[in-house]
Amino acid sequence: MTSPVIEIQNLHKAYGDLEVLKGVDITAPTGHVVSLIGSSGSGKSTLLRCANLLEDSQQGEVLFCGEPVIWKGSGRNRQPGDHAQMIRIRTNLSMVFQQFNLWAHMTILQNVMEAPLTVLKRDRAEVEASARKYLDKVGIGDKCDVYPAQLSGGQQQRAAIARALCMEPKALLFDEPTSALDPELEQEVVKVIKDLAAEGRTMLVVTHDMRMARDISDHVVFLHQGRIEEQGPPEELFTNPKSDRLRGFLSVTQTA
Repeated sequence: MTSPVIEIQNLHKAYGDLEVLKGVDITAPTGHVVSLIGSSGSGKSTLLRCANLLEDSQQGEVLFCGEPVIWKGSGRNRQPGDHAQMIRIRTNLSMVFQQFNLWAHMTILQNVMEAPLTVLKRDRAEVEASARKYLDKVGIGDKCDVYPAQLSGGQQQRAAIARALCMEPKALLFDEPTSALDPELEQEVVKVIKDLAAEGRTMLVVTHDMRMARDISDHVVFLHQGRIEEQGPPEELFTNPKSDRLRGFLSVTQTA
């Protein structure tokens, strides 16, 4: 049996005296979409950043394709202990942020090509062909030579998704990918994410969009105050929530 792409065990994370994650377990098997939902401040984005080693956690294990992260130090002083391993894991977990983080001085094609060229040292002609393919895939193949400022927010986010795909990652991590967008632009990004889910890509998605979470997920995790309050298949979680907190959360978010 294949190891999950991402496995998190008993993860704890604090900022000073503020404990943000209080012993969380998450598994993202190969080809599965796991969505993280919950109120602002529940720890969703922090969990995603800990999975990608952008944030150091104080306790617990992070495994990538069955391989545990090597740590040095403990508690507040804990950090990844093998730099090469950290880089390898990060390059295999492409993150798409809420704010698109495109380079303003580069064309869209250059933005998508930059990391595979500089980080992976891949052949330029091969990278360009791959970048054009992914820009076509997200529906903006005609925007290769324009700059980010010339695109709508939805187009910029689709360019950011193409950039993540061009790294050929083992999994995609989405941190509120539609929350900075107007509703009409949001839908064009949701469509791209749904298409990727339908292809069987491994994804960990933090989202405020309950409809998208319901449509794309194999498994949904509801976080509340740094703990998993409830989790399960979307059809179960959204139609028959067991906890009062989840019922309250859904009553607000699904009518908003």
